[in-house]
Amino acid sequence: MWKGIVLVLLGACSFGILSTIVKLGYQQGFTLGELCSVQAGFGMIALWTIHLLSRARTYGLKNKDVRTSFILGSSTGLVSITYYQSVQYIPASIGIILLMQFTWMSMLAEWAFYKKKPTPIQWIAVLFILAGTLLAGGVFSGQSVHLDWRGIGFGLLAALFYTMFIVVSGRVGHTLTPVLKSAWIVTGAFLLITLIFPPVYLANGRFTGSSLWLWGLPLAAFGTVLPPFLFSKGMPQTGVALGAILSAAELPVATIAATLLLHESVTPLQVAGVLIILGAIVAANVRRTLKPAATVQGVKS
Repeated sequence: MWKGIVLVLLGACSFGILSTIVKLGYQQGFTLGELCSVQAGFGMIALWTIHLLSRARTYGLKNKDVRTSFILGSSTGLVSITYYQSVQYIPASIGIILLMQFTWMSMLAEWAFYKKKPTPIQWIAVLFILAGTLLAGGVFSGQSVHLDWRGIGFGLLAALFYTMFIVVSGRVGHTLTPVLKSAWIVTGAFLLITLIFPPVYLANGRFTGSSLWLWGLPLAAFGTVLPPFLFSKGMPQTGVALGAILSAAELPVATIAATLLLHESVTPLQVAGVLIILGAIVAANVRRTLKPAATVQGVKS
């Protein structure tokens, strides 16, 4: 159990520092398309290399699970594009808060498409998440808040696309190994990103003539390689409910990274908002986490 907890926490921390890395990349003069492309490209190469070295069976696009995973990759590609676009206009610490809105969006999506009605405690959690978001966004700070609406819009779009990925990914690709499934997903994401942002940096010398390739390494490692691997190893040990709670660690990690590395100012009210969001996520999932233990206890008695 503890090994699984550590693995899931590490996966969440990997996701958490992505927005800060992207902001630093922007400061070096790299564009949205370049950063998205090198992340997906390096991630695709790494995942396929890991799969081939494992000597596990490879399935092609004739396999239904491969096709759905490949198509699902478009949603992860859109998450990267919209999320990274949002932090061009707003602080990274606000961008991650907007992305975390997938927690209540996924509840509504499962209710709408899979008739899985949220529990009363989950509805209460949604209200607290929204209240925490307003606090964390500085709405009640007493100071004039200057948040670019383009950043807010792209941040919410990123949350919507991430919701699509979360809701669908757990229901497809069961015949594939986690690495092969991730490889096909990232391949789909890379194709979509390439169609939107053609990799002209390969022809104009930007890839080798600058440090762009160096930025691709941490983006791919923390965004496309480590999280799927760590989650696939850790989630079976923790369970989905506890895993969802632990995954929320990306929120404080992103806030801390933005404060330390980007020197973004975070007020006490914003910290309170982050804590409220974390508490709401825990409250929405902790009851399901405790249910298996209660069942086991009942059998023993």
